[in-house]
Amino acid sequence: MDESVPAKEAGLRERASIVGRVGIVMLSCGTGAWRVRDAMNTVARVLGLTCSADIGLSSLQFTCFINDHSYSQVLALPNTGVNTDKLNSLEHFVKYFERDFGMATVKQIHTRISEIEKRPVQYNPVISGFAAALACSGFIFLLGGGIPEMICSFIGAGIGQFFRGSMGKQHLTTIASIAIAVAIACLAYMFSFKIFEANFQVLAQHEAGYIGAMLFVIPGFPFITSFLDISKLDMRSGLERLAYAIMITAVAALVGWLVALLFDFRPENFLPLGLSPIALMLLRIPASFCGVYGFSIMFNSSQKMAMTAGLIGAVANTLRLEMVDLTTVPPAAAAFIAALVAGLIASLVNRYNGYPRISLTVPSIVIMVPGLYIYRAVYNIGINQISVGALWLTKAALIIIFLPMGLFVARALMDREWRHFD
Repeated sequence: MDESVPAKEAGLRERASIVGRVGIVMLSCGTGAWRVRDAMNTVARVLGLTCSADIGLSSLQFTCFINDHSYSQVLALPNTGVNTDKLNSLEHFVKYFERDFGMATVKQIHTRISEIEKRPVQYNPVISGFAAALACSGFIFLLGGGIPEMICSFIGAGIGQFFRGSMGKQHLTTIASIAIAVAIACLAYMFSFKIFEANFQVLAQHEAGYIGAMLFVIPGFPFITSFLDISKLDMRSGLERLAYAIMITAVAALVGWLVALLFDFRPENFLPLGLSPIALMLLRIPASFCGVYGFSIMFNSSQKMAMTAGLIGAVANTLRLEMVDLTTVPPAAAAFIAALVAGLIASLVNRYNGYPRISLTVPSIVIMVPGLYIYRAVYNIGINQISVGALWLTKAALIIIFLPMGLFVARALMDREWRHFD
């Protein structure tokens, strides 16, 4: 192949390799199948190709057509993850592909994709651990926990995420890293709580906050993108992502349950905080911001992107909690309204600065995922209280379903391409 020839004039195989590489790098960022397919189609059209792709959680098969010829390829990832910073760079690359690379050579395009693919992670395990600690301490306050629960959750989640990040560098399998990280987080919470209980006369009822120490593993991206993919009839991707999210949740909940049995801890109701409705609302705003900001950092968002997501989450999540407390709106309906608000705001922000919607919406609603309900369901089923466990599981399922529905409606209202199929 003549390296001086523009990519538009290169052979089918060389052009198709660009399309496939854009797809697999975007898939590695954790985004849904619809966005991956849209990016591949955008690049393919510029290169004069027609592309058909079948996309899953960690693999894709695609075929590029031109005249009477076709080229097919199967690509796969060794593992899945989330990287919103890389996703933002890649979406900018695709959006301006025709303008910036319309006359570029195949080598030049691959060089630029390699630069995006090899972007270093912005935060080391220590910073990621602090982000998880901040997120989970804010999370536990929003669930009703007080200062003892927040401090112990901060310690437990921070240590757990630090070890999780360290294990990720060693390429440990997903289930093993999740199980070990959750076990370490719960043990750190238990020991720190025992120290507080012995030295500061903290009441035993504050033990319920240990749930907050494991919430950093909530698979928000696969949970949300699974339902969005299903809504766009990307069944393979949607069901694979849903199965992955359920697997992560089940492993975390079961490990947390086993550790709790060792210490005889129970997920009881939190002690009343004794705050007025106004004070509670005012405290929920920064707590929601901290929770969303922390999760955004864990997803490798830039500082500006994380702060933007935090502000969206502060508005949407506080609205949800106030609706549940002050009105007769059921929790699932409140979650739908809050996700709708988050989606609408994220669409407006996207038009202003181009941040990927999913990089803003998922962190802003991941703190709405009912991790407490899920854990209580697993705990009660584990001690043979099946009816109580089924009740908590039903409550959790309703909220989890309504969250992506809110994002879907917001996207349909604000994005014409999302409303229609082509």
